[in-house]
Amino acid sequence: MDRNEVLAGAHRVVIKLGTAVLMKEEGGIALSRFYSFIEGIAGLLKDGKEVLLVTSGAVGLGVQKLGLPKKPKLLPLKQACAAVGQGRLMALYSDAFQGLDIVTAQILLTEDDFSNRAKYLNLRSTISELMRLKVLPIINENDTVSTAEIEPGHDNEFLKVNFGDNDKLSALVASKADADLLVILTDVDGLYTDDPRKGDTAKLIPLVTAITPEIEKLAQDAAAPGKMGRGGMKTKLEAAKTATQSGCAVIIAGGKTPDVIPKLFSGAEIGTLFLPQAGLTGKKRWIGFATTVKAALVVNDGAKTALKNGKASLLPAGIVKVHGQFERGDVIGIIDPLGVEFARGIANYSSEETKQISGQHSNAINEKIETRNYDAIITRDNIAVLEAG
Repeated sequence: MDRNEVLAGAHRVVIKLGTAVLMKEEGGIALSRFYSFIEGIAGLLKDGKEVLLVTSGAVGLGVQKLGLPKKPKLLPLKQACAAVGQGRLMALYSDAFQGLDIVTAQILLTEDDFSNRAKYLNLRSTISELMRLKVLPIINENDTVSTAEIEPGHDNEFLKVNFGDNDKLSALVASKADADLLVILTDVDGLYTDDPRKGDTAKLIPLVTAITPEIEKLAQDAAAPGKMGRGGMKTKLEAAKTATQSGCAVIIAGGKTPDVIPKLFSGAEIGTLFLPQAGLTGKKRWIGFATTVKAALVVNDGAKTALKNGKASLLPAGIVKVHGQFERGDVIGIIDPLGVEFARGIANYSSEETKQISGQHSNAINEKIETRNYDAIITRDNIAVLEAG
């Protein structure tokens, strides 16, 4: 599969616009670039494609509207900026698209909208209905009530929030909407062999067939977050990994390139294309990517091999250690002896119950657990094997 095939087959497209390409460094919307994005998206809709737009910029616009000298550090003030800026952001989009006879809809999301499976399924229904009605969804994190994105940092080392930035949010939206292509437009032209700020030796990588540990290493220090934005290349690569493992192709490209959207869809070699992988489907996609994980189980090598083959459940005998607190029905991480998370699953027992029977034969469940559930800690139908590890 090459770039032309990916673009030709991309019927449903998610476009993510970052703060760094929407805003001027001195504050305020970069209007000429903003309207170029609007025209580019309108062109895709005219060509019969379905588009979902994930946008940043609410906090930045709030900072400008309130006349603050710089982006605040205190959470309540950040949330106040988001509340002020979100209305302004949507007004800009609504007015611009209305001039092109395009109806827009605002969708504000929090982490719980993905972690809660009922809400997750309702979101899918809403998106599908908007697509049927030819409405353009404009999606952002609800920063006014959600703190996962604007207040990063957690004490629990095993906590993995489903999204902490709009890069990852765009990947979850692409996964949820069964998109064919996710386009992340940023102030970096794509993935490079080295940090392009350090010299002329760095070269743009036009195609990534699979996100290997070597590819992930390229993003570790490739690009720090911009002055206006929150995410660097590392977060964009994490988003690309989530989307490609859901069967969606990804392009990371420079949003400051003139007419970048029509150029991309005309086949111009812009940015880095990440090819889709054989994706998880249905419930396992939710388990693997959409939920926030608060705890983890360490398993032995034998259990890892059996789980990765996809034909085994996780039995008590394969568990080496329990990290964190969880209840029956929670999604938890599954970690190998080297500390690599290679799968996730829905727990049949709580963390305290699992500690009582870990490392033992399944018969121990009858003796030590008052209310028996299953022979397995996690049944194979509720295990999503991640590509990493």
